Amino acid sequence: MNFRRFAESLSIAFETLRSNKFRSFLTIFGVVIGTLTVMAVSSFVSGLDKKFEDEMTAFGTRSIWVYKFDPTFSTGRRSFEERTRKPISYEDAVAIREHCPSIEIVAPMVQPDEPRVHANGEELFLDNVNGTTPDYERIESVQLTQGRFFNETENLNRRPVAVIGADIATTFWPTMSPLGKKFMIDNNELEVVGVLEKRDNFFIDEDDGGNVNRGVYIPYQTMLKFYSAASEEMKENFVTCQYFAGKREAAYDEVRQILRQRREVPFNAPDNFALFSPDSVTQKFQAMTSGVFLLMIALSSAGLAIGGIGVMNIMLVSVTERTKEIGVRKAIGARRGDIIVQFLIEAAVLTGMGGVIGILLGWGVALLISLILPSFVPLWAPIFGFAVSVSIGLGFGLWPAIRASRLDPIDALRYE
Repeated sequence: MNFRRFAESLSIAFETLRSNKFRSFLTIFGVVIGTLTVMAVSSFVSGLDKKFEDEMTAFGTRSIWVYKFDPTFSTGRRSFEERTRKPISYEDAVAIREHCPSIEIVAPMVQPDEPRVHANGEELFLDNVNGTTPDYERIESVQLTQGRFFNETENLNRRPVAVIGADIATTFWPTMSPLGKKFMIDNNELEVVGVLEKRDNFFIDEDDGGNVNRGVYIPYQTMLKFYSAASEEMKENFVTCQYFAGKREAAYDEVRQILRQRREVPFNAPDNFALFSPDSVTQKFQAMTSGVFLLMIALSSAGLAIGGIGVMNIMLVSVTERTKEIGVRKAIGARRGDIIVQFLIEAAVLTGMGGVIGILLGWGVALLISLILPSFVPLWAPIFGFAVSVSIGLGFGLWPAIRASRLDPIDALRYE
């Protein structure tokens, strides 16, 4: 078919749609709903993924976390082997520092069980009270807005000093600088020497004990002084490592090898510890949201299928209504291919218009979502939505188009 014939078919298709506006809109309603759903869900899921990735990146792009098992997104009951694993020890952290050349920084961390933090009549129950080494300050994600981090001398001498999160500072001392102020962890008094930069915590409630803005960091040896070094909670070390730029794979291999040796893991046995990082946690989260996205796409496909069936139905009706018109076109030289293209164009334009309406409405919904939740429309979403809507028209319009092209011109001209 040449361009002139194609242009004629396109003109006829648009004229038919213009003359049946209300019927055309009802026909594409399912396509509009399906495309709208794709746009809204993709913007919501993409926004969550991007927000979570940004928050994980804030913990450092070169971080490796070491623990006896992966505490992130655990589902169901842990196995007996996981529950009985021996903890990661302070000596493990020292071994990583000494025997892993691709690792730049190692900072072990221990936490007491449900400590009470109080000052000025205010009391907080926090899950984020940590004993760590001065090396923790060198982790790229650690930024202070006031004061300083504690040093190695204070750590070795078990000095009662602390660096606190931004929310603790505003809770205990809302109108004054917290530097030099005293507060209590259980029955132990500490002095504030630094305040951490406030971080965005979309996925954790402000009052959650694990909120990083409600964190307290004290010298590792001071923590052992406050709480018995022989207690089980002081044996549970969470180790943050930071590898040199470009050494990610080598760092993982070195840390895994040294831990397997120290924990006497047999050659053919799996690791009895976990190595994870911001990007691995992000991948797990995105795997979860992808499942939700696929479910919603499956549901929206029902709307698209309904729209496609509506298109097929209306096109079959159109063939019957325009039998004489088809006969006239064939009598003056239109070929079967011209008739097929004409009806396919009508179907594709019909669903394409539905796709455009759905995309515009979906964009509006995404803007509304962004007022209360992270949301942005990925480039592929409108392209995918429009392509699918046009494809629905071509697919469901094919049989009516073929049926129209097979009409005998003489019989068609006699049709009343």
